[in-house]
Amino acid sequence: MIGQVVTVIVDRPLGSRHPKYEDIYYSMNYGYINGIIAADGEEQDAYILGIDYPVNTFTGTVIAIIHRLNDIEDKWVVAPPNTTFSKEEIIKLTYFQEQYFDIEVSM
Repeated sequence: MIGQVVTVIVDRPLGSRHPKYEDIYYSMNYGYINGIIAADGEEQDAYILGIDYPVNTFTGTVIAIIHRLNDIEDKWVVAPPNTTFSKEEIIKLTYFQEQYFDIEVSM
């Protein structure tokens, strides 16, 4: 999937809070890819990096996959074309939610 262009439907825009865990604040846009089913039986979730304002949808490139080693699902990382982030940057930027999981980032 890395390198593929996808469209993310944003259901948790930048500045929002998690619907179940109000202490989780979304410092980036987060959503799902319509029609791609993840291991948890739900549509594939994705973080959007490189966009610093809330959006409803976003089309970009999958630049990394966050593998949750102690959970059933992975998260995709999507960014504007020709935008890069290091593994360390991805870990730091997604820490607000991924801190609760043992993760590995593939690029």
